[in-house]
Amino acid sequence: MDADHHAKGYWYGKDPVQKEKAVDVLNALRDYRVSEQAMRRRTRSSMLMGEKDLLALRYLFEAEADGRVMKPKDLGERLGITSASMTTLIDRLVESGHIRREPHPTDRRALILRATPASDQEVRHTLGGMHRRMMDVASALSPEEAAVVTAFLRDMRQALDTVDDENTVDGGNTVDGGAGHGEPGAAAGDSQPS
Repeated sequence: MDADHHAKGYWYGKDPVQKEKAVDVLNALRDYRVSEQAMRRRTRSSMLMGEKDLLALRYLFEAEADGRVMKPKDLGERLGITSASMTTLIDRLVESGHIRREPHPTDRRALILRATPASDQEVRHTLGGMHRRMMDVASALSPEEAAVVTAFLRDMRQALDTVDDENTVDGGNTVDGGAGHGEPGAAAGDSQPS
């Protein structure tokens, strides 16, 4: 995002020094978000997958790394989708060779889902360089800098997750039409999970 498209901070308060510093930080955060969303679009496009498909793979990779098994119901709950939508997603990912259904190791009536080795290789090939670059940037922080950045991001997450009850109306939308998070008038669908 270039400087012409940055917020000037008209709703951020009156102290010019504090306002300028805060607006610079929030603009940098917005620039990061724009870059991250563009990366997600490129990844979905190159892998011919939707956002939920990629999240499903991520959750399956995490479960396997933690030594856990993932049943279709568990994955559907993590993704926040209905069982019918989950069945469609599983069928699509099995058909594309990204996941497979296997018998549950201890419950012979149940099935579990696993990402295929080819799927793991595809994700690593597609995202490996970006993950290394991000890790290099994060690793360059001193312990003190890392603590400040981590605390800032946690506080920002809490600020976004907090809904101002006095400004909400039916459906969780603010009186100005926004979603109750972030910028005034921001649409509820503007945010994406990480």
